[in-house]
Amino acid sequence: MRRRRSRFSRSGATPSWDRDDWEFTVTGAVDDPLAFSWDEFRELPAETQRQDFHCVTGWSKFDCAFTGVPFRELAERAGVHDDACHVLFSALDGYTTDLPLEDCLREEVLFAWELDGDPLESDHGGPLRVVTPHKYAYKGAKWVDGVEFLTEPELGYWERRGYSETANPWREQRYS
Repeated sequence: MRRRRSRFSRSGATPSWDRDDWEFTVTGAVDDPLAFSWDEFRELPAETQRQDFHCVTGWSKFDCAFTGVPFRELAERAGVHDDACHVLFSALDGYTTDLPLEDCLREEVLFAWELDGDPLESDHGGPLRVVTPHKYAYKGAKWVDGVEFLTEPELGYWERRGYSETANPWREQRYS
């Protein structure tokens, strides 16, 4: 499996990706590290859920139909260690974000490749993004290509720059 990219670079540009070279990894405090090609990832059990999407800038989009693999599916396949307490998401552009494991295990957390019946556009995080409807969208990494189960929290890109680690949209927790 490849090593994780730099955790703190972010160009702001939409990264390109090649379906034949794309790989999604599950690493860290797990019994069985995993790696999936795009086709293998798309063969995992998927579901469609209606969810709301909240941007830290103050807007929301309601009743979005996201299709993808539930986070729980990958956690179960990898066999998460008892001492794992956080999850670090990584993306094709080097972006990272961290969430407590308990927030990720909620049934509505998805690795989504489709929005409202259409493939997720690159500008919106395609080919794959994490959907965390109970958090601001910066906690749902665009262009996600892996997760690492951690035994200690680790600040991600925006959290290192003063954004809230909890990112609760109902409490308007935008900044630390």
